[in-house]
Amino acid sequence: MTQAPEIPQATRRQRDREIVSLAVPAFGALVAEPLFVMADSAIVGHLGTAQLAGLGVASALLTTAVSVFVFLAYATTAAVARRVGAGDLRAAIRQGMDGIWLALLLGIAVIVVVLPLAPGIVDLFGASTTAAPHATTYLRISALGIPAMLIVLAATGVLRGLQDTRTPLYVAVAGFVANAGLNAALVYGAGLGIAGSAWGTVIAQCGMAAVYLAVVVRGARRHGASLRPDAAGIRASAQAGVPLLVRTLSLRTILMIATAVAARLGDANIAAHQIILSLWSLLAFALDAIAIAGQAIIGRYLGADDIQGAREACRRMIHWGIASGVVLGLLVVAARPLFLPLFTSDSEVNDTALPALLLVALSQPICGIVFVLDGVLMGAGDGPYLAWAMVVTLAAFAPVALLVPVLGGGLTALWAAMTLMMTIRMVTLWLRSRSGRWIVTGATR
Repeated sequence: MTQAPEIPQATRRQRDREIVSLAVPAFGALVAEPLFVMADSAIVGHLGTAQLAGLGVASALLTTAVSVFVFLAYATTAAVARRVGAGDLRAAIRQGMDGIWLALLLGIAVIVVVLPLAPGIVDLFGASTTAAPHATTYLRISALGIPAMLIVLAATGVLRGLQDTRTPLYVAVAGFVANAGLNAALVYGAGLGIAGSAWGTVIAQCGMAAVYLAVVVRGARRHGASLRPDAAGIRASAQAGVPLLVRTLSLRTILMIATAVAARLGDANIAAHQIILSLWSLLAFALDAIAIAGQAIIGRYLGADDIQGAREACRRMIHWGIASGVVLGLLVVAARPLFLPLFTSDSEVNDTALPALLLVALSQPICGIVFVLDGVLMGAGDGPYLAWAMVVTLAAFAPVALLVPVLGGGLTALWAAMTLMMTIRMVTLWLRSRSGRWIVTGATR
């Protein structure tokens, strides 16, 4: 970004309030999502080891499948926010409906693929002979809820674009409570076992989708927006999502490579890696909340043709990202004596994890910048650049990570490669933000 005059204190406080009002509820909604799997695991775990192992395989597959389509939320947020900034709420909601229709179509396509291929997919992921039947049962039933899950993603994007992150928080919390209650009732009360857990999750997801649809439909009727599917609009939503899909797949590949390398380093290293990765993912939720605020705010400013406002908001969110990263890093360092024993009492695993944990702590300010700029460019609809930047990052990370076991490096070296990966992302995103090429104003990009 080009140099700009100092933002007045009153304006800075106003921007801070705006960021916090969007980011805090977004963080709560993000944290609620993994609690679904945790609740399922806690309830199914008492059925037996085979059932829990089956749930682990199936839930990993479902989580991966849904995360691939996270562009439904990101692209919809940016597109709707632009329309809001342009003052056209009718078109904003119409844009959101296109994203919801796309989510429904994709969800149906996933069901068509998963239902007949579920046993083969489970076997491909290495489930044992005792766990495979349970994994197949859970996967087939839960797949029926994938359209609802994708509708939730798209509708969440609609509300974020409308500058509303509180409703997604309320729906996520209610969904978690309903999921836990239904799981307990169906698994134990109705005696359905792991199938009951799957049905509980499907019902909870459908309920969440129904609430979101009710909110969006009410808004559509209030502003006179059509609810009918529009082929051109759905196609445009899909085209906007393709670059973000490439970005997401590249990021997932990076994480899969890191896990595969850690597995080659030995049992202690892969165990420690899973602990560190779980913490890294949790920290990412906190930073992603600021990114979500960035998507909504930047899209709105650009839609309103307010270039200066977009630049100032971007700059202020970078400050927030750095500050949040510093705070999170210090918390990780301070909590390390308490954190590691929560996961294992194995001294070898603890000793292996500690240096990598400190690397994660040191890299948090970098992560803060990455997440914020990611959100800013998503809000600007700069998906093609994000896709290109992530592919470049993958190309740089892969050989470095794969050389770790070859050169005799351990988990610390692997997480040094992960830190390098985040640094490359920061550089590519920073260069883009400095160039100003992401700044394209108007109701559409």
